[in-house]
Amino acid sequence: MEKVSKPHAARMVFAKNLRQVRRLKEVSQEALALQAGLSRTYVSEVERGERNVSIDNMGLLADALGVKLKELLDPEMLKTL
Repeated sequence: MEKVSKPHAARMVFAKNLRQVRRLKEVSQEALALQAGLSRTYVSEVERGERNVSIDNMGLLADALGVKLKELLDPEMLKTL
């Protein structure tokens, strides 16, 4: 029987913060992907917490949105927006 793994909490924090910031800045997934040099499908999977995103790609996404990476990793960020 195949084990289904639950996404790690840190991955979900990043995913939710990324989506929230992207929407607040009114940037489409496609535009974010283009700016970061990634595919739209990849960005979508990251935002849903399905992709175990590398630290390098996390940095590319943060830069593309004009925010600090540490903000996208802050579990309290969503509470202050």
